[in-house]
This record gives sequence, C-alpha cells and structure tokens, in this order.
Amino acid sequence: MANPQLTQTITQLKSETDLIPPARKQTLERLADYIRQQKQRGAVHLNFICTHNSRRSHLAMIWAAVAAAEYGLEGVHTYSGGTEATAFNSRAVAALERIGFRVDKPGGDNPRYAVRFSDEQPALICYSKTFDDPANPIKDFAAIMTCSDADENCPFIPGVDLRLPLTYEDPKTADDTPKEGERYEERAWQIGRELLYAFALV
Repeated sequence: MANPQLTQTITQLKSETDLIPPARKQTLERLADYIRQQKQRGAVHLNFICTHNSRRSHLAMIWAAVAAAEYGLEGVHTYSGGTEATAFNSRAVAALERIGFRVDKPGGDNPRYAVRFSDEQPALICYSKTFDDPANPIKDFAAIMTCSDADENCPFIPGVDLRLPLTYEDPKTADDTPKEGERYEERAWQIGRELLYAFALV
C-alpha cells in the first residue's frame, strides 16, 4: 500500500487524463498495446532511455512500476538507461520525495537510490547507467525514448521489440532558478499522469 500522500497524488493524476493532448494519447496507446501483447507471451520489459539517465528516464521507470502495481499488472519489469552514465539527479530525487515517494540516499558520485512506493513492493534501485548496462534487458524489450537527444543520437538499440519516442521537456532548464522545484514537480506529475493513463488501457 502506498503512503497516504502518494495515494492522493496517484488519485489526482488518474483524474487528469483530459490534460493529455490527443497526439500524446496515441503514443501512450501504442505503449499500452505493446504491454498487452507482451503480457500474453509472458513478462514485459520496458527500458526508459534518456541521454544522461539522470532525470526523465528515472522518473518514467519509477512511474511505470507504480502504474503496473496500481492496475495489478504482474510481470512488468521497468528499467532505465542513457547514452552515457552520470548520476540520478538530486533535484529529481527531491521532487519524488515531495510527491510522496520514500527514498534512501546512500551518497557517492553515482549513488544507488532505493525508491519505495508501496510496503508490498520491493524498492526500485535507481542509479545512472547506459542503456546496454548488464542490469538492463538485451532482447525482447521496448526502448522508450524519453528525450529527443537520446532518440536522435542513439539510432540503433539492439534487441528491441519496439522503439517508442515518448519525449519530455528537460527540467534541467530550470536548475538554479526560482522555478527549479516547480519545474521538476511538473515533469514528475506529467510523466506519472501519462504512464498511469497508458497502463489503465492494458
């Protein structure tokens, strides 16, 4: 069971599907179709990819796991990666905490954060890595491109069943400005809203 604050966030996001533009809904419906088809064959593997694997790809990996649990979809495994490894950005981590996630912060140059959204689900271990890191799937998976740079600069990803551009504006543009916290929460809410919409269709 999610904590009360996160439960409230999820409920709010599920009520906001009218905020998703029609073109985005079409892309999300393609994702739902893929998940539905893969579930019929067995497990579902979703790798969310962004250039630095520091913000948007982690947010998407986490929200996809939440959405799968929310709709009782077993056998869905979520991952994230980048075209290069940096670190899971602390601003994105802080935004997750503000909307109700519990996060263990171990420190270090590329820390392995343990992100928890439910007492019944294992923690998600989040750290920056490349999309082809040994922790990520090598075949029979969807590569979901969460930033346009990664989509353009990574023209070939081996082993994919589906490559789906689902790009988001980078909250990094607001770093060290008065809008920083607002921009990160806005992006976290948008990604959560859209992935909850997609998983509701499965």
